Amino acid sequence: MLVRQIFDPALAQYAYLIGCPRSGEAIVIDPERDIDRYYAVAERHKLRIVAAADTHIHADYLSGLREFAERGVRVYASDEGGPEWRYEWLLDSAYDYRLLKHDDHFKVGNIEFVAVHTPGHTPEHLVYEVIDHGSGATEPVGVVTGDFVFVGDLGRPDLLENAAGHAGSMIPAAQQLYRSLARFRKLPEFTQVWPAHGAGSACGKSLGDVPSSTVGYELRFNPALRSATSETDFISYILSGQPEPPLYFARMKRDNKVGPKVIGAVPGLPHLASRELNALAGRSDVVVVDTRPRGDFIKGHLPKSLLAEWEFQFVNITGSYIEEGTPIYLIIEPSRVDEATRLLLRIGLDKLVGYFTPADFAAYAANGGPVATLEAISMAEMEERRVAGGVRVLDVRGKVDFDTAQVTGAQNIAHTRLLARLGELPNDAPVLVHCASGARAVHASALLARHGYTPSTVADSFTRWQPAVSV
Repeated sequence: MLVRQIFDPALAQYAYLIGCPRSGEAIVIDPERDIDRYYAVAERHKLRIVAAADTHIHADYLSGLREFAERGVRVYASDEGGPEWRYEWLLDSAYDYRLLKHDDHFKVGNIEFVAVHTPGHTPEHLVYEVIDHGSGATEPVGVVTGDFVFVGDLGRPDLLENAAGHAGSMIPAAQQLYRSLARFRKLPEFTQVWPAHGAGSACGKSLGDVPSSTVGYELRFNPALRSATSETDFISYILSGQPEPPLYFARMKRDNKVGPKVIGAVPGLPHLASRELNALAGRSDVVVVDTRPRGDFIKGHLPKSLLAEWEFQFVNITGSYIEEGTPIYLIIEPSRVDEATRLLLRIGLDKLVGYFTPADFAAYAANGGPVATLEAISMAEMEERRVAGGVRVLDVRGKVDFDTAQVTGAQNIAHTRLLARLGELPNDAPVLVHCASGARAVHASALLARHGYTPSTVADSFTRWQPAVSV
C-alpha cells in the first residue's frame, strides 16, 4: 500500500492519495478543487486514480470531488446526517457515484475502506478506516479522520452555528461529537491517524503542527480527548476558546452542498498593462488585491484596493474581504500568479481578470496615477486621540484575546468577520484600528477605506498600550 499526504500550507489542509501498487489503482480523499496536483502525484508513482471521496461537506475550501466526477472517476460521499446534509449535485446525476452509510465498505485494489459515521463537526461526517488486505492485514493500518480527530485537537462543533448560521446547533453537535469518540477509542492503538488539517486551520483551536499521529498517542495526549471524562466537561472544553471563523466558510458550505462550478483546468491569468490601473482606481464594482508588503501599501496604493499580503493570511483575507462575484485583479510578483490563482479558486473566488506587477504599480504612480495612503500611528498616539475624543477605536483581534485585555471603550470585531458587520460600526468619526502586532490592523484598515471609512492603522504592538493616567 502507498499513502501520500498532499499538503496545502495556505489552508493547512491535507489530502490523501492512497494506492494499491499491485493493481495500480488509487483513491484521493478530501481533494481540493485543482485536481491536476493529485494526478501528478499518482503519475509519479505509476498509479491510476479510479476513485475520490470526501469525509464531509467542507466549509474551508471547495472540494475537488465534482472535478473528479467530471472526469469519469467514481466518487464516494456521505449519505448520513439526514436530507439536509446530502450532496445535492450528486443526486440523480449521471456521475459514477456511491453514497455511503455507516459501516459501508468499498475497495480500491486490495485496500478496503470502511466508512464510519462520526457526526459532531458536521452531521454527515464520515471517517475512513483503511485495511491493507494486500499485506494480509485484518485490522486498520490507519484512519482518514477528516475534521473529526486532529493531532492534538478535535474538529470544532460550533461552525454550523457560528459560520453557517444554523442557530441552536452548537450544543447538540458537541453532544454528537462526544458520542462519536466511542468507536475511535476502540481502534487498535497502533492505528495511524491521518487528519484533514494541521496547525493554522480555523477548523479547530489548537491543532498540532505534526502531520500524523496514532490512536494511542491521541488517546493519551490529545487535550480534547482527555477532556472527555464526562459529556458536560467535554462540551465545556470543546466550545470554549474557538476562534471566529473566516467569513467565506458559510459560502463554502453552501457551494460544496449544491455543487461547485466545474473549472476543468486552472486558468492562466493575463499580465495587464500598467496604464489599465487608471481605469480601476477608486472603483467599488471591481477589486484590486495588492499582495505587496504592508509597509509599501501604507505608503501608497491604488484607491479602494485591498491589501492581502502574500506572506500573511492571504486566503483568510481574500475570502473574508471580497464580496462574492466581484471581478478580481491582482498586484503580485509573476512567480506567484499560478499559486495565487489556485488559492483563490479553492475558496470559490473564480472571477479572476488579470494581474499587474509591483513594478507596474510603481510605473502607474510615477506617471501621476491617483494614489492613496494609510495613516500609521503608534499605540501611544492612539491613546492620546482616544482620550481627546472624536474617534472610534476598533480592535480587530479575536474575541478570546479581546476578553483577556482591551483598550478602554474599544469596539471588537474580528478582522475576518468585519465585512459582514460593517453596519455595527458607525461612520461618523475617524476609526483607529489596532490588533496584536499591527498586521491585521493594516489589512482591516484597507477594507474600511474601501467602504468609505476614514481609518488610521495602529502599526504597533498591543503590549505597548498604556492607558492614559487621569489627573
